[in-house]
Amino acid sequence: MIALRVLPRLLRILAVAVRYRLDDVLDDARRVRALRWARLVLPGPAREVAALPRGARLVLALTELGPIFVKFGQILSTRRDLLPPDIADELTRLQDRVAPFPGALARAAVERALGASIEQRYARFDDEPLASASIAQVHAATLPDGREVVVKVLRPDIRARIARDVGLLRALGELAARVHPNADKIRPLDVVAEVEGTLLNELDLQREGANASLLRRNFLGSDDLYVPEVHWSHTTAEVLTLERVHGIPVDDLAALDAAGIDRVRLAEKGVQLFYTQVFRDNFFHADAHAGNIWVDATRRENPRFIALDFGIMGSLSEQDQFWLAENFLALFHQDYKRIAELHLRAGWMPANVRTDELESAVRAVCEPYFTRPLSEISLAEVVVKLFQTARRYQLTLQPQLILLQKTLLNIEGVGRLLHPRIDIWATARPVLEKIWWARRGPKAMLKKLRRRLPEWLAVAPDMPQLVHDWLEQQTTGRGELRIRSDDLARLEARSRTSQRLATWLVLGAAAAIAAALLQVFDTQLPRWGGASVTALAAAGIAFVAFVAAARTR
Repeated sequence: MIALRVLPRLLRILAVAVRYRLDDVLDDARRVRALRWARLVLPGPAREVAALPRGARLVLALTELGPIFVKFGQILSTRRDLLPPDIADELTRLQDRVAPFPGALARAAVERALGASIEQRYARFDDEPLASASIAQVHAATLPDGREVVVKVLRPDIRARIARDVGLLRALGELAARVHPNADKIRPLDVVAEVEGTLLNELDLQREGANASLLRRNFLGSDDLYVPEVHWSHTTAEVLTLERVHGIPVDDLAALDAAGIDRVRLAEKGVQLFYTQVFRDNFFHADAHAGNIWVDATRRENPRFIALDFGIMGSLSEQDQFWLAENFLALFHQDYKRIAELHLRAGWMPANVRTDELESAVRAVCEPYFTRPLSEISLAEVVVKLFQTARRYQLTLQPQLILLQKTLLNIEGVGRLLHPRIDIWATARPVLEKIWWARRGPKAMLKKLRRRLPEWLAVAPDMPQLVHDWLEQQTTGRGELRIRSDDLARLEARSRTSQRLATWLVLGAAAAIAAALLQVFDTQLPRWGGASVTALAAAGIAFVAFVAAARTR
């Protein structure tokens, strides 16, 4: 039961929900008995409210409920796999701007966090904030050495407010899980947990500073992206001090034109940056809307972006990164069978889905797009449609992939804002192919093998016995297969890959052991550079086998 101290807050939420008729937000709301009866007794909305679409009414309601619910709506907008398109589009327009708190409170918070007075830490600190949002606000300041900085400070009592409102969201999620007819697909409690995790991460400003520091290192000296420097001596979990940067908001087209910025080149760089962050660095800015992207006004012919706000960053597992890159490349080549096979091999789909059926569904989504000129095709739109189609086949999509999908939508939106006729496909394809070749080519394989060599050498003494035991089990029929219950659904799709991997590993291990033995004991046959020729041949076989194993994985 909800505690009495939060009951007034819950009643206010219900009152706002009634005022804006948020029952319409639920798909198939008429099938929910409680809502059906409630509609008979609840007053209708005001005429001007009733004329608004349901997504716009949801935005107004979240804005009225306060900053935490605004943040909830912003995070919810990333879950396009769960939301109807009209609601998701409206939620992306939510503005996280709230009234600032007094500068005296900000000063006190900075002094507590840094353990010294403002005068000791800063030569100047402006009480009037530059910006104020639901989690924190930003003040301009100057360091004792004269460098200009901005200081991000958490709002007073923000942790308690988030804990209270997340508790209410969880209670509402539990209610939705019980009454909504599609609760098993929407998974409201999972959504609330995702929102809670994102909010808690944003409360740690030292974590945000670490994000900014890594992104800056990835693009240090770049002509495409500038990331402000973190001043760690003036940063804690409650306070973040960054280099102050100046630029033009990316959506201020008039100012960009007045500054003589090459918008076509800038749009192309935006698309290229997305693939560079995701597939070269595996670390991408996941909140790349227009408010968080500026343009360096001092660079006209070779423009670059300036990144802001590093609270939400994304990365992928090595496996997801591989499957995603291969899916993009297959999409660029319109290879629908390959897309279907990749979805199954990645374990994103149940193993009982037929490849030909999935291929046909993918073709039905993609072919209408390819009848248009490439400059009119939205890659992000195609990806969203593919995910929506795959959901019919019980697609299992991880949150990090959904975050990447949202980022792709943002980046493509910025690109088309700057240059409406940009050919996303022609811009993205060569960048991804170049990066992926660098990641999966011979040099990358050699680097990976060198990195793993110490680990292999450590287990090398055990390999002969392990190989002997495995071969004996296979020849005598005593081989055992041990699996967890949650592996059963993926067993069929991965069994062939596992067999190939085991074969290459056994061959590679046997050849490596043979090379070591021949080098030590083979004194009769010729040597080259002090190494036994037969040992070199065996080492070459081991190298080929391990490269094949790495590619199989």
